[in-house]
Amino acid sequence: LVLIYVLLDFFFLNNYQATIEEVYSRSMTKLAKTASNCSQLGTFAPVWDVFKQSTEKLAACHMELVRKLQELIKEVQKYVEEQAKNHKKTKEEVASTLEAVQNIQSVSQALQKSKENYINKTLEQERMRKEGATQRDLDKAGLKVKKATETYKSYVEKYANAKTEFEQRMTETAQKFQGIEEEHVLRMQEIIHSYCQSVEETHIQIGEVQEEFVKNMENTSVESLIQKLAESKGTGKERPGNTAKSLTHGAKPRKRKTFAIPENSFYSSSDSEDEDEPRKFHVQIKPVQTNNGTHQHKATIDELKASIGNITLSPTPALYNCHVFFSSNSRLASNDLLSLDPFVPTSTSSSSSIPHLSVPPPNRPTTPLGTATIVPPPRPLSRPKLPAGKLTGISEAVRPFSPPKMSNSSPPPAAPLARAESSSSLSSNTSLSASNTPTVGTSRGPSPVTLASQDALPIAVAFTESVNAYFKGADPSKCIVKITGDMTLSFPSGIIKIFTSTPSPAVLSFKLSNTSRLEQIMPNQQLLHSDSSQSDTNTKDFWLNMPALTAYLRKISEQNPAASYYNVDILKYQVCSNGIQSSPLNLVVYWKCTSSTTDLRVDYRYNPESMQSPAALTNVQVLVPVSGGVTNMQSLPNAIWNAEQSKSLWKLSDISDKSENEGSGSLRAKFELSDGPSVPATLAVQFFSEGSTLSGVDMELVGSGYRLSLSKKRFATAFKITFMDCF
Repeated sequence: LVLIYVLLDFFFLNNYQATIEEVYSRSMTKLAKTASNCSQLGTFAPVWDVFKQSTEKLAACHMELVRKLQELIKEVQKYVEEQAKNHKKTKEEVASTLEAVQNIQSVSQALQKSKENYINKTLEQERMRKEGATQRDLDKAGLKVKKATETYKSYVEKYANAKTEFEQRMTETAQKFQGIEEEHVLRMQEIIHSYCQSVEETHIQIGEVQEEFVKNMENTSVESLIQKLAESKGTGKERPGNTAKSLTHGAKPRKRKTFAIPENSFYSSSDSEDEDEPRKFHVQIKPVQTNNGTHQHKATIDELKASIGNITLSPTPALYNCHVFFSSNSRLASNDLLSLDPFVPTSTSSSSSIPHLSVPPPNRPTTPLGTATIVPPPRPLSRPKLPAGKLTGISEAVRPFSPPKMSNSSPPPAAPLARAESSSSLSSNTSLSASNTPTVGTSRGPSPVTLASQDALPIAVAFTESVNAYFKGADPSKCIVKITGDMTLSFPSGIIKIFTSTPSPAVLSFKLSNTSRLEQIMPNQQLLHSDSSQSDTNTKDFWLNMPALTAYLRKISEQNPAASYYNVDILKYQVCSNGIQSSPLNLVVYWKCTSSTTDLRVDYRYNPESMQSPAALTNVQVLVPVSGGVTNMQSLPNAIWNAEQSKSLWKLSDISDKSENEGSGSLRAKFELSDGPSVPATLAVQFFSEGSTLSGVDMELVGSGYRLSLSKKRFATAFKITFMDCF
């Protein structure tokens, strides 16, 4: 089982990295599209093509790494199945060793009893001789001694045989286990070597792309950019020929002395050039007609400039479209759930609009002044919307499909810490941090609570647990569940002054209850101490190193003096799991794959027995990838389909024993395919629950000087992987 747990951890790690690489590759592809939509005006236009090509190559490199990691994941999955079979086979093979162990234990006990019986009978015979017993009694005692001697001798021989068999069996078993362990380590080294080789090859490819990009940029000189612009906008390299000889050779005198044209004729018949050039191009500049009624004032150059300056021209189409593209992508990046993978950890804060996108683009004339039209200025790009024809799942704002993060953006106020006496749950924006490193709260500034050294100092505690489940098909015996947890203590900022001003502050001691279900406890060695000689397996006593705690709180308070409270990670633990019975949500998935359609059914059942105090599962989301070129989807209940990633998403309401059918239900979907059949894929499920834990661990303060003002409990799925069988 230890080997399987190691493989599962490695599997989850690789799957998580593959998801990150895939999301990064898709983001790079979007970036390349952004570069292609940028302005193509001016000499800088060819540089955008260099950016686009380089970005597309980088996206291809990361997608290639995703493909290699997926192959490695398949290899690890296969190895997990092999280890499960080997575990079962080895268990049968070492059954004889278990029998040998039990045999030598029973023989040892019998040997000890026969030895004691032999000694007692011998001492009794000697005592009777000394007391002068009758010959008849001595004979009876002698028979008993003889019988005890034979029994003792037989058990000595049995023990020798059992010992020989035990040593032989144990040697063989130890060698077998050592061989299995060596084979496992070698196999893991091969897998890690493949992983390192894949990453190294990707880095080499990225380096080559970078070198090519630098080389292309070096080759893109100012002269070449201007030359490309001249070639794209020019009309040719040859100079235009003369349209008429009279334009270049003025040997003959003209009879016309002015540019005035006779009113009755478009061409002048008295022009002497008509004799030499019968087909001549004439340019006529019509003089301004004076009118006493209307045109009494002539426009000056300044007036023309002023009037032209007041004309608002339509912006350059390419530049405007580029701004719209960025703005649309800005919304899609924050609102498009299906573009994100469930294994990718995402921020809970929505991305805000970029400030410059709300300002209209600069007005640049793109047409000659003679043909310019006066148009109203464009509307600000405040909140661009997607076309109505898109899927509703893409246009609507949805929450990212990722585990909810415990944020410090709005920490609980210090005043409730000083007054609240009962255990309660915090809202989502006031959750305590459960990160791996101690965090501080900064949203409310210094704590307004005034703490006195003679008062009981308030502290808060948070238990945060994460459950990962591995399902395969509909066999519950193949379900593996791993549950880990963190315990965090929260101290108000005012407590630091009391700790530093008191020579020897009261030692903070507490007791953990319901620890019999914990498989392993890992306390913070620098801050926490415990008594290893405790006999009660259901409780554990701990106390803090107060000088170390004071120094640590002082250090982080100096780094962030405006915080109202400080969180400290106290210990981590792993919970004993009992397979599918430890999973709060049990799943069974069925696929029916044909060349034209794919039928999918996901059965789920709420399992309140897995929790110490049953609580509702909230924000339940199920993400299903479907291959085969889906053209249409029918689902019950309604799901969101993302055609770009070929994934469907169900978002369910709270699931509990008070829900319909006591928390049981099914998700059904039928997909019409253009390139079937589909291949059954991995499903991802997420949910979280407030107010309860799976382990049932609780904390109780011991001694005086402190009081527990708040206790928060929650558990969530970092991600849940299910493997299905197709029928």
